[in-house]
Amino acid sequence: MSHYSGPLLTRSTAEALLAARAAGAGEWAGSLDLGVSSEAVALEPEAWQRGGLRYPYPERLKDRTIYHWDGDDFAPVARYANSLIKLVPTEWGAPTFEIDGIKMLPTSKESPFDDARRKVALVEPRGKVVLDTCGGLGYFAACCLEAGVARIHSFEKNADVLWLRTLNPWSPDPQSPASGGRLQLTHADVAQAITQIADASVDALLHDPPRFGIAGELYSQAFYDQLARVLRRGGRLFHYTGSPNKLTSGRDVPREVQKRLDKAGFRAELALDGVLATRR
Repeated sequence: MSHYSGPLLTRSTAEALLAARAAGAGEWAGSLDLGVSSEAVALEPEAWQRGGLRYPYPERLKDRTIYHWDGDDFAPVARYANSLIKLVPTEWGAPTFEIDGIKMLPTSKESPFDDARRKVALVEPRGKVVLDTCGGLGYFAACCLEAGVARIHSFEKNADVLWLRTLNPWSPDPQSPASGGRLQLTHADVAQAITQIADASVDALLHDPPRFGIAGELYSQAFYDQLARVLRRGGRLFHYTGSPNKLTSGRDVPREVQKRLDKAGFRAELALDGVLATRR
């Protein structure tokens, strides 16, 4: 799917537009792509203009919601099939996303994009072939491209997440010149697709699965054995686990992951909010 290039609004952006009109300004300058860039738009009494198109002034936008122009009105960047999935603004510009109200990326202390950049740096992607098992919004892939990766293959199982990516200006577009043909994005379940990847064919791995209760198969010994099979000797893996509360869950997921990776053929240690491992 091609990436959306129209305006994206949040409640604060809409309020700024309305305040500028109320002040009698003929122009408003700000970001209409979640902080990626800034631009100026012309203000009229009944509409505002961007790129030769006229848009109505939005009213009553909700907090924690991003809106896109669907051709008739500003609609939330959200879908509901088996669960509610939505793009959620952050103070950092780069959005996170939620599934049934569960935030899927850490945003309390820094931008989810900067968080991804720190984790990607652990596997040193420059000049390497990287497997990104659970692509999500694509921040791992974007940081790999930024760092000079030779090629990165991302998998994403959820079609609605792929749709969110087309509306998120922070998500890399495999078809854009900036990607340079280095990003391959596949709609598939990596737990099954990995069996078709050749032995020792990737130089580094990034594994950011949903929490254990949602995707336990991505924390299994069988899956870790597959990760070890496709990664060359000496290759690095960063596995995001988060920091689940041991007192409430009764489990120490990072330590469990470390032990299974050791058994699969890695030297594993806790790092950041996950596990960093090297293929023995």
